[in-house]
Amino acid sequence: MEPLLIIGIFAILAVLLFGIEVFATPGVGIAGVCATICVVVADILVYVFYDPKFATLILIGSIIIVLVLLWLLANSKLLDRHSLHTDISSTNATAAQLSVVVGEQGKALTRLALIGNAQIGDRVVEVQSAGSFIDEGTPIEVVEVRDALILVRPLPQN
Repeated sequence: MEPLLIIGIFAILAVLLFGIEVFATPGVGIAGVCATICVVVADILVYVFYDPKFATLILIGSIIIVLVLLWLLANSKLLDRHSLHTDISSTNATAAQLSVVVGEQGKALTRLALIGNAQIGDRVVEVQSAGSFIDEGTPIEVVEVRDALILVRPLPQN
């Protein structure tokens, strides 16, 4: 069999296997590894059957082609159908956390180093200290509320 035909078969097989890896079985890796092996075998065959200078040019060319194809694939709209386009707008905040408002006062039930539990009104919620550590039993005030994050600071001692 003609060496150029064998090399061409390996190159075409590599392209087909890369296509299978990208479109049919993304993330599995077997087809991608086999495609990479086909490219390497084709390059080795070029070194075996042709002049080393020509083979080096083919090797550099195959590397450039693979890199350009990967860049084109990464920057194309082709993979959009495989991408997640949903915005996640939910929160893990509890009803008690969502009902807390800035300015409410309470006391730290646990040491807030930087996160712990506090009683604000009749609700026990997880809070975060807006600054330093806060000891258990210290009176606190809510300074900011963002979804599940409640920032508190200790009330000044009189």
